[in-house]
Amino acid sequence: MFETNNSENDRGQVGIGTLIVFIAMVLVAAIAAGVLINTAGDLQSQASDTGTETQQAVANQIEVVHAYADNRDDEDFEELNLVVKKSAGSDVIDMTSLTVQYTSESDSVTLAHDAGTDDPEFTTTGVTEESQDDSLTDTSDRIEVSIALTGDDEQPEALSLGDSATVQLVDQSGAQFSYGVTMPATASDDANIVEV
Repeated sequence: MFETNNSENDRGQVGIGTLIVFIAMVLVAAIAAGVLINTAGDLQSQASDTGTETQQAVANQIEVVHAYADNRDDEDFEELNLVVKKSAGSDVIDMTSLTVQYTSESDSVTLAHDAGTDDPEFTTTGVTEESQDDSLTDTSDRIEVSIALTGDDEQPEALSLGDSATVQLVDQSGAQFSYGVTMPATASDDANIVEV
């Protein structure tokens, strides 16, 4: 009824078929392993970049040491000055990459570092002898950020006594520091500078 064929040629064909299937399985497994290794490498790289960016955003902080308004014209003050430093543990902070978001009752302006254009801008000046004008490299460095409040060329309007504003400093890593400016309610008539 059933015929058993024990021919040597037939057994060889079955062995080659099995070998071909085995090789195909090894190739598929190798390709799958390659895809997994590439994906794992990409995820590791992305996680490392995200961790570095998060660390910079948390650690890189600018602190305002002193703030004052000056250049008085009648009752208005036409310049806001913030003396800043970098916090401990921060990387070098490039002041030319800094942006300043100035918000008051009458203005909401984003200012860039002085680029010699008519766009809204701020200027920087090194305060201490070791300080540079364009970067905070050490915690002892102090740089004065000056914002012209003239209302010209899209600059913010001047501050009067009793006014308030918010200045948000955003560095190159995306770290943000907000400072609330509150003008005093009164000042003597000959006062050209007031602390805010």
